[in-house]
Amino acid sequence: MNWFESLILGLLQGLTEYLPISSSGHLTIASSLFGIEGEQNLAFTILVHVATVLSTLVILWKEIVWIFKDLFAKQQWNSYSNLNYGTKYAINIVASMIPIGIVGVFFKEDIEAIFGAGTTVVGIMLLVTSMLLIFSYYAKPRQKETISIGHAFVIGLAQALAVLPGLSRSGSTIATGILLGNKKENLAQFSFLMVIPPILGEALLDVKDVIESATASGATGQATSVWVLLIGFMAAFLSGCAACKWMISIVRKGKLVYFGIYCALAGILTLIFL
Repeated sequence: MNWFESLILGLLQGLTEYLPISSSGHLTIASSLFGIEGEQNLAFTILVHVATVLSTLVILWKEIVWIFKDLFAKQQWNSYSNLNYGTKYAINIVASMIPIGIVGVFFKEDIEAIFGAGTTVVGIMLLVTSMLLIFSYYAKPRQKETISIGHAFVIGLAQALAVLPGLSRSGSTIATGILLGNKKENLAQFSFLMVIPPILGEALLDVKDVIESATASGATGQATSVWVLLIGFMAAFLSGCAACKWMISIVRKGKLVYFGIYCALAGILTLIFL
């Protein structure tokens, strides 16, 4: 991977992580076009995902501070109903992590094998993403004021399924939340915050693989590899900051159907030409 490929893939990751069009799917397609395969691609994917997590921390730092303030505030812990809103929010995030945690622990190798299976899976999953987004746009369930712990777990199931390349994580979680009757303005924020712990956990588990990939070609190769990875990291971080703010506004306006149309076209073209 050269610096230009790293820049393009980083920008692509930052934008598509938040827009409901599947970052993993687009990275797989772009990597296929660039001819990037194997551990180098996996290492880069992990690194740019961490970059987009950092962009979430930057954009939603006030909400994160509020959650921690409520967590450490004086309150009655004997009943869920007695907890303050920030603490309930944190518990919901933990509940949403359970499905992806199970997938990460027990099916990690299977998921990595799917990522190496080519673009056919990506095309099919983009079509599934399209159907989810379009269906959620026309569905009109009774709206609920807050996200319950049960709904958080179901949204977490959607996140776990979205480990498949081409199935948008943000699209799946937000669409699922809408179908459950949760308010659009609450879902984008929750969707972006709930992914932080799983991605950071995965990065910590795979940091050894990233280092080995960057140093595989010796001292000179190490310097080049690290520099190329850094370009991708910064591109993903900066574009992620912009896309995160944009996506929150898009979800509030309820314009996800247009992304559903895009995913349908992208899925069909992927299946035909790649």
